[in-house]
Amino acid sequence: MTSTQKSAEPIAKDAAQRQKAMGLLAKASRAELQAAFEALENKPAVQPVRGPETGLVMVRGRIGGGGAPFNLGEATVTRASIRLEDGTVGHGQSLGTDGAKAQLAAIFDALFQQPARKTEVDTLLETIAARGAEEDAAKARQTAATRVDFFTMVRGED
Repeated sequence: MTSTQKSAEPIAKDAAQRQKAMGLLAKASRAELQAAFEALENKPAVQPVRGPETGLVMVRGRIGGGGAPFNLGEATVTRASIRLEDGTVGHGQSLGTDGAKAQLAAIFDALFQQPARKTEVDTLLETIAARGAEEDAAKARQTAATRVDFFTMVRGED
């Protein structure tokens, strides 16, 4: 194994962790992000880099998860980029037109990249993940309540 392969592994791991964190931040509610920002002891100095700006993205789908992709429709998204005073750049995005939510997500993305502040963001991410899991479980229970099991009884000699 070469030295470039060894050094690329931690980078890939960090990128995967950041990708997961950004996904959770995009799913967070504005209230969750605002409350977490207000709870920060040392609020960072934030400089906007881009946005927030709202636009459209094409949503693609597949029939049965494996069919040919097709354009399902467009979705409104908002993105924002910020820079902290130490130069760390954070990016945030969310469905809809809530620019403040995208900007708060960008702030937490930037804080996630700082080792000293990562634990603060991890606490927020755990809260978002727990809420998402609870919502998924509630939806699964609601769906299970309407489930109908069909069975066929074989008659004769087959």
